[in-house]
This record gives sequence, structure tokens and C-alpha cells, in this order.
Amino acid sequence: MASATVEDYLKHIYLLEQADMDNPVAMGRLATTVGVAPGTATAMIKTLANAHLVDYEPRGGVRLTSTGQQMALHVVRRHRLVELLLVEVLSLDWSLVHHEAEQLEHAISDIVLEKIDALLGYPTVDPHGDPIPTAKGHLKYVQPVSLTDCKPGQQGRIARVSDQDTQFLQFAERHRLTPGMGITIDAYDKYGDAVTVSPKHCDSVTLGTNAASKIFVALSKKS
Repeated sequence: MASATVEDYLKHIYLLEQADMDNPVAMGRLATTVGVAPGTATAMIKTLANAHLVDYEPRGGVRLTSTGQQMALHVVRRHRLVELLLVEVLSLDWSLVHHEAEQLEHAISDIVLEKIDALLGYPTVDPHGDPIPTAKGHLKYVQPVSLTDCKPGQQGRIARVSDQDTQFLQFAERHRLTPGMGITIDAYDKYGDAVTVSPKHCDSVTLGTNAASKIFVALSKKS
């Protein structure tokens, strides 16, 4: 089993690749995400490259190899199943589980992980709506649409909240902007940088476009 540090690097590279359309990850961005100095990140990436887990070009950034991606997906699977366990079984608030899962994901064996998966009913998404990879590293997921890409009058259900920040998740919960909630897009003022939406059976709420870009909706077919 890889060390916790190796797993963290692989996971963060994978998530950054996904956020940037599978483009190589800049070293500065990776160092900031992991929380280390650029030189420390570069030294680790060279180690991972020697182990054939990443491809690294000093001026071109870093990307996972197929082996590195499979390892990263396994870490992501552990993380997201642990998050769901903490919410569904231990009733921990969804705004707190990301940080707890960061610690626990490295300590769970494959045998325990599969028991957790079965206990939860083989879920496909975590509490924030992010897809859970299968045991074989496959993702069965249809990418939802950001609120900033929706049009007034469209309806659907919130599928994902991409920001793991505790305060943002608490804000989303206060306004019922959580996965599974039905929603109507009321207005989009691109010049005022604001999106107004109405969660089902709740008062409307106006979001800045930065906040709205972190909330994703599965639109209904009639929209």
C-alpha cells in the first residue's frame, strides 16, 4: 500500500486534472493545493515519475499515468465512501466530513472498504454529489450543469456541490441548496454577477456567480 503522502499527491493531481479538463497540472497550483513549498512538490513529483505514476515535464506540468490514475481513483473511492458513512451512519454534518475523511481514508483496508460499500447499499455519489468510483476504478456519472450555465425558467435537481469548504456547505444547507433538492432558475444577471434560484417549497435566494458556479444541477428534460 502506498504511503499517505503518495496517495494525497495522486488524489490531488487527479482532482486538479478533472477540474481543468484533463490538462496537465501546473506545479505551482499543485504545491498550493497540497500545502507545501514548490521545491517540496517538485521533489515528490520526480519520485512519482521514477515510479511511473506520473508523467512530468518541468515546464509542462504533471499528469497521471494510467497506473497513477487507478491508484488515485482508489483513494478517491475510499474518501467518498468514508464521507458517506460519516453522514449516513454516524450522522455527522455534511460540512464537516471532508476533513475527517482526509484522515481516515489512509487507514481503511480494502476488506473494510467493501463492507462499507455494501452497508451503504453500493452508492454512486457522496454527500456532496461527487461520483464514487467503483471497485474497478470506473466512474458512472453524467456531468451536471453549473447554475451559471443555466437559463431562467429551467428546472432540475441539485446534483453536486463542488466546494468542500465548511462555511460554504453550511451556507448551502441553510438555503436548501443541497443534492437532491428540486430547483428553478428564476433569473441570471450576468452584468450584475448574480443568479436567483428557488429551491422547491423554499424562498428564492440570490447567489453571486462565484458561489453559483460551485452548484451543479441535473436539468429536467422538459427544461
